[in-house]
Amino acid sequence: MRAFAELLDRLSLTPSRNAKLTLVRDYLRDTPDPDRGWALAALTGDLAFDAAKPAFIRKAVEARMDPQLFWWSYDYVGDLAEAVSLVWPARPGANREPQLSEVIDGLRSASRAEAQRRIEAWLDALPEPRERWALLKLMTGALRVGLTARLAKRAAAEMGGVDPAEIEELWHALKPPYEDLFAWLEGRSGKPTSEHPARFRPVMLAQAIDEAVDFARLDPADYAAEWKWDGIRVQAAHEGRERRLYTRTGDDISRTFPDILDALDDEGVIDGELLVIRDGRVAPFADLQQRLNRKTVDARLMAQFPAAIRAYDILQVGAEDTRPLPFAERRKRLEAFVARQASPRIDLSPVQPFATWAELTGLRAAPPPGDPQIAEGLMLKRWDSDYVAGRPKGPWFKWKRDPFLVDAVLMYAQRGHGKRSSYYSDYTFGVWAQDDAGHRILTPVGKAYFGFTDEELLRIDRFVRDNTVERFGPVRSVRAEPHHGLVFEVAFEGLQRSTRHKSGVAMRFPRISRIRWDKPPGEADGIDALERLLRQMEQR
Repeated sequence: MRAFAELLDRLSLTPSRNAKLTLVRDYLRDTPDPDRGWALAALTGDLAFDAAKPAFIRKAVEARMDPQLFWWSYDYVGDLAEAVSLVWPARPGANREPQLSEVIDGLRSASRAEAQRRIEAWLDALPEPRERWALLKLMTGALRVGLTARLAKRAAAEMGGVDPAEIEELWHALKPPYEDLFAWLEGRSGKPTSEHPARFRPVMLAQAIDEAVDFARLDPADYAAEWKWDGIRVQAAHEGRERRLYTRTGDDISRTFPDILDALDDEGVIDGELLVIRDGRVAPFADLQQRLNRKTVDARLMAQFPAAIRAYDILQVGAEDTRPLPFAERRKRLEAFVARQASPRIDLSPVQPFATWAELTGLRAAPPPGDPQIAEGLMLKRWDSDYVAGRPKGPWFKWKRDPFLVDAVLMYAQRGHGKRSSYYSDYTFGVWAQDDAGHRILTPVGKAYFGFTDEELLRIDRFVRDNTVERFGPVRSVRAEPHHGLVFEVAFEGLQRSTRHKSGVAMRFPRISRIRWDKPPGEADGIDALERLLRQMEQR
């Protein structure tokens, strides 16, 4: 556990992406099997333990110390694993320190009752808070060390001197602790096979366009334009009687969308956007959320929220890999493929004609009629580009619409996680409304935890602590009055009606755009401003 704990600790304290990459690459190179494979599985989110629950951890520590003292410590630290690792009262005579593979095997085979005993024994055996913290993070799956699964896989590729796309292509055919993968990367055996039906193909991603620079050097005749739909990127595969639906990161969500898979008659692999579509119109993202993150769905839910794929590329037709073909040719294959499916669950993302960049600019400002907040912007794709995994420079661009802005007032603040566990960094904000008696009150409209610098975070954290009026566990209610409070300029991608929110509206992708230290809270926006904006969106 020591080497793994040191890796997590250093990753959590290292801001540089390249430095994180080096840390993981060196760990994988220097650590023997199977520990390095289990570590890679943990870093890529491919480990889960049904028998290990946060409630077990709280129960264990409360049995060894004053529960109130622990909760005061937890409130101060703000992170369960960190708090327990610091206050754990170990008992003398503990066994030897467990190896990472020993912990993995123990958790995978343990019943819930056995898991409770093993967790306590391991915490007793680990002498340092850092190692206890790593153990608890591993068990709960909440590593949060600023490392993406893609970066962890790239570190493995660098270790073996191979293209990261090769590992992405293999990934779904591999099982932890990946001993066959490391044998190949170290030249001890051949490359593992990826030839299994309906496997995931690494996706191609777009770069954000800089119109002031890129339009001057690019020829509009070289590019196709499509709307950038507000759903989630998916890949649907039908091969050898197997059907699978993946997210852009390769997570298998097939069980949640059987209606999509049933619509795939022909064998092939399509790339597109998962949406809820009713009578040919795209529904708000909130409707799609009703279908996401479910283990199973019933007929009622599928009828109420009919999912569909709006296809914009094809990676395979029958047995032919179409990724090396230029986009113009792939588009023809895609149009023919979608037509053959003849299903309302799979339609085509239409190409938007344009001749000049000025014409495209006008198109971006006028989203599809009836779907004003469903199109996030435009995608640009070179007609001659092949389908390349990763984010190559030049072939694909995304040009998102300018965000909406509103001035809102900070109402509640909550402790963050990881490096931010000691700071109030998650903010709930509201706009002005009137209660039944006609009094001016704040109503929450969103929550954000990014969009500010570290220096600004320190200043906001100090404001929260100095202006707390109530406490609710890790959450603080902040003083917010017309003449005293803190105003945020909030940027967001769209609005939709919501029965789950007291204000009746929900923001799409809210983030802090600017901190208005200069503005009195009484001059912040009201709910009527959001209602007007929402009506405008609905009428377009």
